[in-house]
Amino acid sequence: MVKIEHTVFALPFAFLGAFLAARGFPRPGQIGWILLAMVGARSAAMAFNRLADLPFDARNPRTAGRALPRGEVTRGFVILFTVVSSSALVFAAAMLNPLAFRLSPLALAIIFFYSFTKRFTWLSHLFLGSALACAPVGAWIAVRGDMAAAPFICGLAVALWIAGTDIIYACQDVDFDRAVALHSIPKRFGVATALWISGLLHLVMVMLLVWLFRREGLGVISFAGLAAVTALLAYEHSLVKPSDLSRVNTAFFTVNGWISILLFLTTSIDLVLFKAT
Repeated sequence: MVKIEHTVFALPFAFLGAFLAARGFPRPGQIGWILLAMVGARSAAMAFNRLADLPFDARNPRTAGRALPRGEVTRGFVILFTVVSSSALVFAAAMLNPLAFRLSPLALAIIFFYSFTKRFTWLSHLFLGSALACAPVGAWIAVRGDMAAAPFICGLAVALWIAGTDIIYACQDVDFDRAVALHSIPKRFGVATALWISGLLHLVMVMLLVWLFRREGLGVISFAGLAAVTALLAYEHSLVKPSDLSRVNTAFFTVNGWISILLFLTTSIDLVLFKAT
């Protein structure tokens, strides 16, 4: 019901925010509580999304085989799972610092609200991006107990990356969205234009990360990682054509998993070994 790949998307960016805040390794305790918070948040978000989308998932041939529509889990179990996962986030935030605890209900509200946006706006992809943008911002707050510009720049880059990727994923459901009156950029503008918009969002994402890396004094390893990420994004877009969506899952899950991990690894090495200033 909850795909580990979706947590992999966001977790490296959470730790990127944490490493930027600490200018190196956060304390072990902070790492552990951030990990629990992230797993709780993503699990709660995915489970709540399955509940909210159940009427649509059951009718969509692409999603009818998911656990909840097939009856492999009950609604009651998913509700309980969502509550427990949400509690894990709130508890972890409380163990980190007072600001993280006070903002944890807001984080939950943001990630839950996304599930309803497809019903009324084709900008739903940006709402999903905003939900995952909470990862680096929340992790910065977890380490520092305050707010600053850097995590919000990183969060905006994450939002654009996820929005662009979700547009690609949504291209599979254009016909279904039209049939049930759901909203998306591919439905609103067509698949070809949607893929162009996705590429533009990813270009702006890279530009934001260049700005962030320069602003934070990161070095050649970070920029090498960003160059590799840019190449992976180009490869991702080469996999999907308006006339051929057969490799969307490869673009969405495999390539994006490597993007987030690679960017975190190169940046963290830069921060830890070379003490970027």
